[in-house]
Amino acid sequence: MTRISTLARWAAPAGLAMTVLSSPAWAFQPGNTECIAPAGAGGGWDMTCRLVGKALQDQKLIPGTMQVLNKAGGGGGAAYAEVVNKRNTENNLIVAASTATAARLGQNAYPGNDMTQVRWVASVGADYGMIAVAADSPIKTLPELLAKVKSDPTSVAFAGGSAVGGWDHLKVLIAARKAGISNVRSVKYVAFDGGGEAVTQLLAGKIQAFTGDISEAKGFVDAGKIKVLAVLAPERLDGDFAKFPTAREQGLDAIGANWRGFYTPGKMSDDAYQFWVKSVGTVYDSKAWKDTMARQGMAPLNLRGEAFQKFVKESVDEIQTLSKEIGIIK
Repeated sequence: MTRISTLARWAAPAGLAMTVLSSPAWAFQPGNTECIAPAGAGGGWDMTCRLVGKALQDQKLIPGTMQVLNKAGGGGGAAYAEVVNKRNTENNLIVAASTATAARLGQNAYPGNDMTQVRWVASVGADYGMIAVAADSPIKTLPELLAKVKSDPTSVAFAGGSAVGGWDHLKVLIAARKAGISNVRSVKYVAFDGGGEAVTQLLAGKIQAFTGDISEAKGFVDAGKIKVLAVLAPERLDGDFAKFPTAREQGLDAIGANWRGFYTPGKMSDDAYQFWVKSVGTVYDSKAWKDTMARQGMAPLNLRGEAFQKFVKESVDEIQTLSKEIGIIK
């Protein structure tokens, strides 16, 4: 699908190393640093804050411990509004973001806010999407599942942990388009509060397929609960994730990358912004972070400063276009 070609290009597992700001010293010196996770404890944004915060501390890039503040609400909108309206000049603050952030910005889901009101720092990797069924399902491939959807849209309901129009939903629609389903509005999607609840409903037989990120799925696979039909990555992932087939190798060129990264207040000083771009980049370049990515099932995605800003804008624009086509927004 041409409209997601930019996401696919940026999200290739080989990663794209970008030039970082090279000033040897910063006028800004961090103190009492904080990371906002725009959701409750245990989710992807919380994980991003905690893992990168610990890495910044371990590598002595910040003094002491980075405090993590969980601020749930509005799919990240509550945190976004607080940063823009109340904390817009703070220099010691970073905020976890992901494709879900871009999706909500692209769908105008943060009323009165847009992506230009903050500064985009860097990515720290990508978590590719997947589509799965219950472990005992007779369906063995993604084309088989989507052929069933095409012949009888009412026979298959997909479940995910994001709202209707959210990233879990969009991943299914991307795959459906690639399978020749022109009326993507006919694809049934049921939203749950998280992947655990969605899998519970899958095992109960109330829905027929599950969509989420591959790092989220691994625990369910190891527990014998689900069977991954396809990972929405350009090629097979490494390590424990190499056993999962891609949609592409099954003839469906569907790519769904949930990038992870950070933004900062829009009126942060230039010195502070450069410090965070450089510091998050230093974490990304470390062997320790490569090991963390392998454990978490994240693929490389190395974008910093202006390159990351450009990438996020393209993500927001493309998601907005797709969302208009399926009637989520006008």
